[in-house]
Amino acid sequence: MSQPFSLKIFVATGDPDGLRIVERSNWIGKAIVFPRPLLPTIKQREEFAQTGVYLLLGPRPDGDGEMIYIGEGDPVRPRMENHFSNKDFWTRAVFFVAGSGQLNKAHVQFLESQLIQRAKDAKRMRLENIKSETEPTLSEADRADMLVFLDHMLSMLPVLGISAFEMTRATDIRVADITLLNCVGKGLKAQGYESNQGFVVKANSQASVELTASMQQQMHGIVDLRQDLIANEVLQRVGDCYVFKQDYSFSSPSTAAAIILGRSANGRTEWKDETGRTLKEIQTQQAGL
Repeated sequence: MSQPFSLKIFVATGDPDGLRIVERSNWIGKAIVFPRPLLPTIKQREEFAQTGVYLLLGPRPDGDGEMIYIGEGDPVRPRMENHFSNKDFWTRAVFFVAGSGQLNKAHVQFLESQLIQRAKDAKRMRLENIKSETEPTLSEADRADMLVFLDHMLSMLPVLGISAFEMTRATDIRVADITLLNCVGKGLKAQGYESNQGFVVKANSQASVELTASMQQQMHGIVDLRQDLIANEVLQRVGDCYVFKQDYSFSSPSTAAAIILGRSANGRTEWKDETGRTLKEIQTQQAGL
């Protein structure tokens, strides 16, 4: 079970959208979060002279959703300066460093490799990295320390608005607390449930092969997401339909329903429990309205 923790956020420029220094209770590391335009004026800070692992985030070329690039620097500053000049897509960045001497080149290469693999496994965001980085050999003690460092990073990132590494964690929810819902249409059946991460569609759920003309013309973001799911083998063709090969978390029940049915869909009415109650009716009842 996840343990509670606290974060301290220092807004260094006085602008909530500007430079933020984020520290976690009882941890040697910290995150530096900033928008791209600020780099020239903040790169003299001591954190940029330290060894760290970083994430660059920005819109996809089609404008629907974000993509991410993962890297490491020893120190961070030259890598950031290079990406400022040569990588166009990113609009914001976050990097993690620790106290003096706490991280070395092998440490951050290990963290980079782990983050790339986890982003590929989660399949939540398009990865800009062309190739995987080879994981360096660490001593048993260093590896254990870096796995703890990685775990703290991963727990902080969703709070910072970065969900690229989040795996669907069915074990975090007691079975008794799950209201399992069905989405049915075109001879297809899918099952899912609401979670803290979004709306989870369960493995072995079915999805339509065909898309309506209106969806192709007007819902480019959903169509692109669907293509990503196919390319990443979350959806695989089985006979006359696609099948989810893993539990997958969507941002909303409507997005999940649209992917499954191949058309525009209101998830609050498409998803129903075994008695036929819609998600909207269930939510209304739970709210006591």
